[in-house]
Amino acid sequence: MKVLFHFNASTALMDWLRGRVPPDWQLLCCPENDAHAFESQWPDTQVLWHVLKPVTGERIAANPSLRLVQKIGVGVNTIDLEAAVQHKVAVCNMPGVNSRAVAEMAMSLMLMAARRLNQIPLQLRQGQWPIAEHTQAQLFELHGKTVGLVGTGHVPRLLAPMLQALGVRVLSHSRHPPADWHVPVLPLDDLLAQSDLVSLHIPLTPQTQALFNTERFSRFKHGAILVNTARGELVDETALGQALDSGQLSMACLDVFAQEPMPPGHPLLMRPEVIATPHMAWLTQDMFQRALDLAIDNTRRMASGLELLHRVA
Repeated sequence: MKVLFHFNASTALMDWLRGRVPPDWQLLCCPENDAHAFESQWPDTQVLWHVLKPVTGERIAANPSLRLVQKIGVGVNTIDLEAAVQHKVAVCNMPGVNSRAVAEMAMSLMLMAARRLNQIPLQLRQGQWPIAEHTQAQLFELHGKTVGLVGTGHVPRLLAPMLQALGVRVLSHSRHPPADWHVPVLPLDDLLAQSDLVSLHIPLTPQTQALFNTERFSRFKHGAILVNTARGELVDETALGQALDSGQLSMACLDVFAQEPMPPGHPLLMRPEVIATPHMAWLTQDMFQRALDLAIDNTRRMASGLELLHRVA
């Protein structure tokens, strides 16, 4: 069984992983940014453990040995599902596997924004001890604030009680909230008008692409903060910049972007009111161990002809 893990995994993670796979598997690891290595390893690969690098129809068609694309995570928008079905390649994901990591990251970004931790530690390293008066005026506590969660899936289920434990008023928006969801559900524009911070937790679909555009930003409470750990394409980045320029938004905390990796000198990276991280909300060693155990299980199931877990195509 030839298995290709398409990610720049650490040596420690690969050592842990090789101790868990059957000895007769050929397990290879290819960094996502090494196209030459991928092209040399792709032929005869039967199972792809996929993270973020797009799995295109051309790539699927070029390897008739491929039998399974196992997403390490949830979103499958980076996989050509139609091509997978056409070539009889199974596609599976992992609902909930990275939810705790993402929930904790969203909380971390909110806390960073509350204390402007993207700016103040840097100023300290540059020799500035006193915090400027205009920066002092921006510092706040989450207690007593209102956070609007856009989405009611796995991540909001974990994030909502974390916020409530800090004394935060939590609101939510969802077209189809689950029956056991106990956070108030509002129309999206009502949620935006009431929330001091808005955190996105919805998938990227044709209906949600650029959902947060100029018109939508005008509905936000003046001076609110946007947190996005979901998908970059949910946000019109030009409109976001304009909302920051006008003060309609006071900050944006972004882990995801419309183009990844971001090009050098991207305008959002130049803004002091933007906290930016490189699509890392999901990335913890704890998450990887959970995910890779599931990937091993599904690969075994495929080899044995058993029903696959969380199959989406």
